[in-house]
Amino acid sequence: MRIILAMAAGIALSAAVPAYSEPAAVAKAVAATADRSADNVKLDAGRKPAELLDFLGLERGMRVIDMFGANRYWAEIIAPAIGPEGQLIVWQPRQFLNDKRRSEFADFAARKGNVALITTPFEAPILGSNAYDLLVMNLDYHDVYWENAKNGIVRMDPDAWLKTLYSAMKPGGVVGVVDHVANANSDTRATVEALHRIDPAVLRADFERAGFVLEAESDLLRNPADDHSLSVFDDKIRGRTDRAVFKFRKPRG
Repeated sequence: MRIILAMAAGIALSAAVPAYSEPAAVAKAVAATADRSADNVKLDAGRKPAELLDFLGLERGMRVIDMFGANRYWAEIIAPAIGPEGQLIVWQPRQFLNDKRRSEFADFAARKGNVALITTPFEAPILGSNAYDLLVMNLDYHDVYWENAKNGIVRMDPDAWLKTLYSAMKPGGVVGVVDHVANANSDTRATVEALHRIDPAVLRADFERAGFVLEAESDLLRNPADDHSLSVFDDKIRGRTDRAVFKFRKPRG
């Protein structure tokens, strides 16, 4: 735990100033399939990474945090795109990190040089303060409403969880959130348990209540053929779910 705390403190103290927008660098990183895992490359069609990161405003030299990112999908793209003067921190809940994935990530981080992995319990993220220019959270926010004894996922308070994220962002920092769309309903926890989806209105309200300001939404990953009735793990829709894309910003003052 002392190591994690020290790393989090280091994140808070150092600063890198974004240099310039470089969508071409993102496209190049996406296209460099030999430097990416084959399983991750297969996900590109459903995630449109170059377009999404352009929408979120990824820039060279940024300090970025990728939430739930130990599978390296976003890390393999973001790390080369932000360049050696940038830094990427990947946070992975302890409940979702095994020895194999930890080892694979360590090898990847050693090759890249501007990437680090931190892990804490899902319910208690330690991310530093005023540390990041950009946060990416892809298809995972709904799990803050999930509770699962088998996987060690305790009941969480979304408001308290988002308070930690708000503190971690620099003033003016951007938070990009993508999640599976659920139909509007009155029981978010039951919907997440059954389908692993969330009503976009609930997601937006949660982030705005935490203090973030909605800057833009995108239809980039919408799929009208998804009627929102199936679990996201159902083979009939897996990888092709209707997805909401939000760009929030932490006010500067």
